[in-house]
Formats: sequence, structure tokens, C-alpha cells
Amino acid sequence: MARIPAMNAVVEVLKSEGVDTAFGCPGAAILPLYKAMEEVGGIEHLTVRHEEGATHMADGWARTNGGVGVAIGTSGPAGTNMITGLYTALADSIPIVCITGQAATALLDKEGFQAVDIVEIAKPVTKWAVQIKEAATAPWIFREAFRVARSGRPGPVLIDIPVDVAKGIIEYDPALDSPLPVAAVEPHRPRVEKALDLLLAAERPLILAGGGVIIAEAAGELRELAEYLNVPVQVTLMGKGAIDEDHGLFCGITGVQTSQRYGNASFLESDLVLAVGARFGDRHTGRLDVYRGERKFVHVDIEPTQIGRVFEPDLGVVSDARLFLQALLEVAKEREAGRGPGAWVGRVRHLKATLGRREDFDTVPIKAPRVYKEINEVFDEDTYFVTAIGLYQIWGGQHQKAYKPRRYQICGQAGPLGWEIPAAIGVKKALKNTEPDAEVVGIVGDYGFQYMVEELAVGAQYNVPFVLIMINNEYLGLIRQASIPYDMNYQVDIHYDEYGTDNVKIMEAYGCSGRRVVDPADIRDALEWARKEARATSRPVLVEIMIEREANTPHGPAIDAVREFEPVPAQV
Repeated sequence: MARIPAMNAVVEVLKSEGVDTAFGCPGAAILPLYKAMEEVGGIEHLTVRHEEGATHMADGWARTNGGVGVAIGTSGPAGTNMITGLYTALADSIPIVCITGQAATALLDKEGFQAVDIVEIAKPVTKWAVQIKEAATAPWIFREAFRVARSGRPGPVLIDIPVDVAKGIIEYDPALDSPLPVAAVEPHRPRVEKALDLLLAAERPLILAGGGVIIAEAAGELRELAEYLNVPVQVTLMGKGAIDEDHGLFCGITGVQTSQRYGNASFLESDLVLAVGARFGDRHTGRLDVYRGERKFVHVDIEPTQIGRVFEPDLGVVSDARLFLQALLEVAKEREAGRGPGAWVGRVRHLKATLGRREDFDTVPIKAPRVYKEINEVFDEDTYFVTAIGLYQIWGGQHQKAYKPRRYQICGQAGPLGWEIPAAIGVKKALKNTEPDAEVVGIVGDYGFQYMVEELAVGAQYNVPFVLIMINNEYLGLIRQASIPYDMNYQVDIHYDEYGTDNVKIMEAYGCSGRRVVDPADIRDALEWARKEARATSRPVLVEIMIEREANTPHGPAIDAVREFEPVPAQV
């Protein structure tokens, strides 16, 4: 067997695991890997401006194509800069592998330059964090890293490589190697039977589709089951896109922030919830006594320790979401349990038709729901959206429509500011071979925009076109809203001069384009301009929309106590 550099073997492993793009920043301790990437070839590399940006790019890449994203950094602060991205991926079940260089082995206990124990630091925010201590183990540790990242509930792995180990020569033949198998998590048949019993016994059942449905590529099975049993479907924020929101059985999102009026109303009238791939996050449930109520719950999750974590369900099923939905449909068909139109579906459709929220505002300053009305009308169902944390996350969950899986990407649990720009780059690169002309749109806030704004340089340097839509209230809007019960408005106003920071000029400084909008009548023209400009320049383009400064989103402590700031729209 041929003897080759250990890092050349690592690059061969990465390629065979489906990695065609990596995001990173070279440094002295990781140069052996970069030398191997140059020699072996086959992996496009984008040099980021901050290692956190690399992790979010790898995250966006993985969310879009279902593969394992790769971020690379050197020793010391490179690894610590990656922690936020690792936490984000762990929270949202996204498989990424972060690779860090490390000081030479002999310096690890001598306070060597940039010698930090990144493995111990990363353990709480990874599925596995490991340091390679022998060069011969490198390809096998990488194989296991990809298996761990993909298996069960997906998530991130960190691999740390001391520079002396990275320089090793090993025996390795890529022609004799392949990815390790990932075991399927199949449901226990009696529990599937019991789940169907409970579903059929209910008078007002709902299916709740979480992010696990999208991760498992189970949207088709979800729709088929819902249509066969004629059961309304809700989604969590992470599950947006699991079912077409114009589908006759879609009945919204329940929650104390990202929710619809009709979603909460439907949920409160339900008597059974079949939750598939959902973790019952606190901003979804609100007060548990209200959420739990008297209704029954069936909780299906691939991770056994998720079941019963928030509250005890009436039935727990450990299973991959797709395999469970397939099994449940099979059992239902064996029993010929298909249902025709029923009173409950009619009731849910009535709630959806009568409990909406207004979007047709034409006032200046602009009201945020109007922005989402324009977004829904300008962009088609195949557009890929990324969005993060703030009032705009809540407005997006309430007003923006999603039609297909993986088209609405959101960092749900961790909520790091600045995620959108690097994530959009990762999404666009994930589509380079399958949908090179697909539109990618990032929806950002004015504050979070500046957290990772330096990654605009990556979009410009590597010709990565996407549209950024900024919802700008010149405030830390979500924190201002959260401050209301404290009767304060302290240190959340970031306005100065006419518009505060000139975000259009920031775009221009990075070689990109931007336009500011202050009148709702101009939103559509600006969005259409941005789409054309992104294609023409092959770079990021910004539409900055100035909205009312102290706008509030509907929110509350419980799903039956959401405070609304506008009346129900008049029925046409």
C-alpha cells in the first residue's frame, strides 16, 4: 500500500464523504492540510474573514443539501471563534465537521503559542470533539467523525490536529476506503400501531411537523399520510417548508412568538397532537400547562433522550421521522383507515380563513408585515431564504410563506446574530452543482447585519450572488420589546444622524450594491432591482427597508394569551 502524507489521506476522505466545498482561514498550524488540499484538489475553498463565519457557511451548506459541511481554522483563537457556530449546529441538529490546527504536541503542556485545549472547550457544543494523536489514525478518525455527524440526531464534530501529527506519512489507499454505514433508526411496530389507535380515536387531531421531518427528507411521506387520514398539519418554526403552506390541510404555526392567530386557535381546539421530529421549544409551547392542556401527545423523535424531556407524552416513539411516517401510513392502509372530509378539517379551514393578520399597510414609516407581503409576492416557491434572530424572525414566522423543504433556513435555538450573510454564502455554494441559478435571499436586521458583515468580502471575492433584505428599525428591537414589562427603554436605541449607520455605503465599500427604501410603494421595485443586480454583478445586493422604529410583534406568555397589536382584518 502506498505511503502518503496523512493530510492527503484526509482530503481523500473528505471528497469521498461528499465534500466539494470547504470554508476556512489558513494559519501556521493547519498549513499541512492546506498543502494537501492544493496537491489533491477537488475541494473548492473559500477564505473567510472570521472563523465563526466559516462555521455558519458550513452550516448553511449542510442545511441545503443534507451533507456534512466543513469549516477549517488554525490553532488557538481560530478554534474558540468557532464555538458559536458549533453551538448553533448542535442546537439545530446540523451535521458539520470543524477542523482546527494545533500547536506541536511537545508544546501542549508548556503554554505554547496558540496552544489551547480546544477539545475540552468544544465538548459541550459538539457530538464529538477529538484530537488526533497518531498520524495513522487520521483517515479513520475522519471517517468516524462523518458517521457521528450524520447518525441519530445529526450534529457537529470538532477534530483538532497538532501540526507535528499533521506532517506524518501513513499507509493509505483511497481506492480501498469508503464512508462508514449509518444505522437506520426504525420504529417499533407495536408503538406505530398504538400511535394510529390514538390518532383514529381522536376527534380533533393535529400532526405537528418539526425540523426532524425536513432533516429526514420526509416531507413527501408527511403529506401523503395527512391526505390519507385527512388530518390537519402544523409546523414548528424549524419545520417551515415541511408542507406547502397553501395546502388545504396546513393550519399554521403554534407559539408565543412565531405563530399565526389561526395556528394557536386550531391547536387550542385540538384533542391530540402527533409531534414528529419536534423538540417542544419554549417559544413554541409557552406555558406548559396551557400547551399540554387535556390533549394527548404522541412524540416521535430519533433521539431517545428527547422524549419526556419537556413533558411526558402519552406515547413516545423512537424513530427516524421518514421511517415512522412510512410505517404509520402502511399500518393505516392495512386497516383501510383513510378518512374523507370531516367537520374538524372544515373547522380548521374556517379558522384559517377568518383569523389572519393584516399585511396591506400603506403608511410611512413602513410596517414590517407589508414587507413580508411583498416578499411573498415577488419571490417564488423555489427561492432559498435564510434568516436569524430578532423581531424580523418573529414577523417572518408569522407572515412569510414556505412551500418546500430546505427553502426556509433559520437558526432556531441558538439564535446567533450575524448568521445570515455567511449562511447565505453556504447555501448558494451548496447549490452550485444542482441549482446554480437558484435565488438565495437573506432577511436581516440592522444590528445583526454588522456582526458578520465582513463576510460580504467573501461573497464579493468568490462571486456569490444573493439578495439581502434588511428590516431596519434602528433599534435592538427584540430587546426593546422584551424591556416593556420592566418599564424601560435603556441602551437599545442605536439611531444617530439621519439613518444611523449607512448600510448602503457599507455594501459599496465591499464592492457590492445597495438601495434604501422608505415608502412601501417602492418595496417591490427595489426587490426586483436587487434580483437583477445580484445576477448582473454576481455579488451580494442589499435592499434596506426603513420600518417604524418602535413596532411590536404579537407575543405573550402562553398560546392562549398572545397580545395582538392590530385587529383581525375585515373579511372580503
